[in-house]
Amino acid sequence: MLKVEHLTKIYDDGTVALDDVSFEVPDGQFLAIIGLSGSGKSTLLRCINRLIEPTDGRIMWNDIDITAANQEDMRKIRRRIGMVFQHFNLVHRSKVITNVLSGRLGYVNPAMSVVNRFPKSAIDKAHQQLARVGLEEKANNRADELSGGQQQRVGVARALMQDPEMILADEPVASLDPVLAHGIMQHLESINHDDGVTVLCSLHFLDLVHRYADKAIALKGGKLVFEGPPKGIDDERFKEIYGKEAERIG
Repeated sequence: MLKVEHLTKIYDDGTVALDDVSFEVPDGQFLAIIGLSGSGKSTLLRCINRLIEPTDGRIMWNDIDITAANQEDMRKIRRRIGMVFQHFNLVHRSKVITNVLSGRLGYVNPAMSVVNRFPKSAIDKAHQQLARVGLEEKANNRADELSGGQQQRVGVARALMQDPEMILADEPVASLDPVLAHGIMQHLESINHDDGVTVLCSLHFLDLVHRYADKAIALKGGKLVFEGPPKGIDDERFKEIYGKEAERIG
């Protein structure tokens, strides 16, 4: 169980990115986080694994207080929280297999990881995860030789290398066309359903929320303005979240 309690983030310039946000995510749930750009979605996800430090509030995961964890404890916590980024966050000049292996860094000797030395078991695992996302034949390609959809699949394979119990996907399909977007979402759905991994995924389009999510929350100006089943986002709710002039898609 993930519990976000009264989470607030105020940046140094005074911007209130999150304002007293509270919600719960049971183990194995697929949660969609929706809202306009700048509503706080990315900040929320990055506070959960402390890539961004919250200003106030508490984040509990499996009875562990993430907000109170020291650096060594966070290293162990992050091992089990995969992250999928909007812009893939790959090392473009490195091979695909090397990018995937970087998901295993939390499990290997830091001195060995500096020179990209991984045990055979990790290399075998990387090939298995690439096969799972349909990219095993691209293992020795440079990452920048791949299409956007393929690069995001590498990002998913990298997250799987952590044996995650939770995946945070920060607008993972925002830069992809609709066909590729569904492909990535289907991989996340498989990880959620087949592996029992909790998924928190920020999204823009309601058709994807309706198709893949068990539950949705909506942020507006850093505040939580909706929490419930995706079908609960009717036209009135949609306008409340996105503004009266927004056009509903899906």
